[in-house]
Amino acid sequence: MFRPVTSPPPRLSAAPIDGSLVWSVLLLLVTGLVMVYSASIATAEAGRATHFEPTYYLVRQTGFLAVALVIARAAFEVPVRLWQTVAQTLFFGAVLLLVLVLIPGIGREVNGSQRWLRIGGIGFQPSEIVKLCTVLYAADYTVRKAAHMGSLKRGFLPMAAVMFVTGCLLLLEPDFGAFAVITAIAMGTLFLGGMNWRLFASLIVLLLIGFVTLIVTSPYRMQRVLGFLDPWSDPYGKGYQLSHALMAFGRGEWTGVGLGASVEKLFYLPEAHTDFLLAVIAEEIGFVGVAAVLGLFAWVVARAFAIGRQAARLERYYAALVAQGVGLWIGVQALINMGVNMGVLPTKGLTLPLLSFGGSGTVANLVALAILLRVDHENRETMKGRTC
Repeated sequence: MFRPVTSPPPRLSAAPIDGSLVWSVLLLLVTGLVMVYSASIATAEAGRATHFEPTYYLVRQTGFLAVALVIARAAFEVPVRLWQTVAQTLFFGAVLLLVLVLIPGIGREVNGSQRWLRIGGIGFQPSEIVKLCTVLYAADYTVRKAAHMGSLKRGFLPMAAVMFVTGCLLLLEPDFGAFAVITAIAMGTLFLGGMNWRLFASLIVLLLIGFVTLIVTSPYRMQRVLGFLDPWSDPYGKGYQLSHALMAFGRGEWTGVGLGASVEKLFYLPEAHTDFLLAVIAEEIGFVGVAAVLGLFAWVVARAFAIGRQAARLERYYAALVAQGVGLWIGVQALINMGVNMGVLPTKGLTLPLLSFGGSGTVANLVALAILLRVDHENRETMKGRTC
């Protein structure tokens, strides 16, 4: 697994972690808080459930972020070798949560999808936990099966069976977006771990056929695709969300209409503070704001892969795959969300990592990034001759 690296060894650094990665994440989090408040203020003021408080979503997101930072700080203290030890247990525990969410009376239905569990008065989405656990499990599986990565039977099929069961549970909710992200994490990790490229290419073709079949056989998904192909043919029906997102982008032009001045967030654009937050950013801050967000995500993903390559040079293969798995997760989910907002991809219920409103996603994203920083920290300690 892992082709030999011929580039020069990384330089030693006195810093315990990657400062540029930390600052990029903090900038995304702060931008998210500001834009969640801006995108949600009208909805909050008009809603009985929000007690007509304009800061309702801002206060909740700030609370989510505070809790997430505390949990992430604790996760950073956990050695990577311990994450590998518990990876299988965590993953199958997360899959069990996906089973529980489908049981009537236990799982909660929101907006037509049964994706929520409530434990001790706290609601959360198990699919977000599954994404995190998939990163840890796929890396562990790939390391354990390193000698069989060229084999369809012994290298790919066992992982495919596990992902098939997980995917079926997600599709029953339904949560097609989470299924796409988890599939990308698992397949990407296998490829990075040394899967034969011809086998990988063949499997990608089969996956594409499978995705097309899922769309064609589901009237609900088919309507979303038709709305995506030509949203203006039915702007008040299946093309409603996308047509208003595109109008938001069009109004924003280069520098936007000004922070807080969005029109589309005033009950025109559904889910403005979650799935379509980027459209509000485009309208209020313009191309400049979207380019800045895209640049920050690109840097986070680039640093994740750089940290993974560094771990591979140090022969820390599990840590390398975890770091790159985190990069895959953040990158793929961000690209899908941005593609949906821009009309490049069909509408899916995926939030923009680190920016959109939501507690489950915020906690899962920050824990994943804390593990990434832990990999980086252990790389630096190893290069200094210390053990973690």
